Amino acid sequence: AGRIASKTGARLMAPTSNARIARGAGRVAVERVPYPVDHALAALKDVQHLILVGARTPTAFFAYPGKPSLVTPPGCEVQTLATAEQDLIAALAALAEALHAPRDSSNVAPVERPQVPRGGAVTPEAIAAMLGALLPEGAIVCDESVTTGRGFFPMTRAAPPHDWLQITGGAIGLGMPLATGAAVACPERKVVNLEADGSGMYTLQALWTQARERLDVLTLVWSNRTYAILRHELAQVGAGNPGRKALDMLSLGDPELDWVRLAGGMGVEGRRAATMDELAHAFRAGLRAKGPFLIEVVL
Repeated sequence: AGRIASKTGARLMAPTSNARIARGAGRVAVERVPYPVDHALAALKDVQHLILVGARTPTAFFAYPGKPSLVTPPGCEVQTLATAEQDLIAALAALAEALHAPRDSSNVAPVERPQVPRGGAVTPEAIAAMLGALLPEGAIVCDESVTTGRGFFPMTRAAPPHDWLQITGGAIGLGMPLATGAAVACPERKVVNLEADGSGMYTLQALWTQARERLDVLTLVWSNRTYAILRHELAQVGAGNPGRKALDMLSLGDPELDWVRLAGGMGVEGRRAATMDELAHAFRAGLRAKGPFLIEVVL
């Protein structure tokens, strides 16, 4: 869920799993509540009133020892303005009218798109800047970045209007089927699938469907060759040193995955990028392509 700050110390929560993100002056940046429970607790620690708009009360994904399940602070009042089944825009408009909120938002400074990073190693921060700089108008982003993509959202707020779809709950493997479905539903729009390599291995057969149906999907696979999110969760539940056998089960090495060859075997053109220059060049090529295209991004 995202949050919109007000001068009263309240937070207005809105779902960002299907967020329409728009550019320009007068638009309020919607942020995510962080996934890691400690970060979420820090982000919401001063919230006294939480207003839900198409969202549920923020909750930690799992039962972590010694940590709360609800990430709102003690004493925080939670109220629902509108449920997901109701008209969220109408609810917000009615709230604005009731509060006599000014329609003129010219005092809100516009946000500039970041520059495309040049040279250097591929980092999550550089990837976020590239996405913010190059994401086309009308794109549908299907985000299953998990650990790599936690900082992507703020850097894309100045991009032209686009939709951002992401996982809900703790399941993984949604990204590629989600992108496939989005491309079937909206064939005139570019779909950009931001995919973790471990999660992608659950459903990589979606690439074959994209090739068969000539779907316009650009897939970026973050190739860190590990189930990093599962290692993180092991630490969060107090597993300590889980041992060599457990860690081996969370590795995608020996042998290392070759996503370019995997994509080629499914009929999808693929490239590999190990630097930001290579990534930006491949990303532009993927945006120009009509049909499925995959980039293995080596981290």
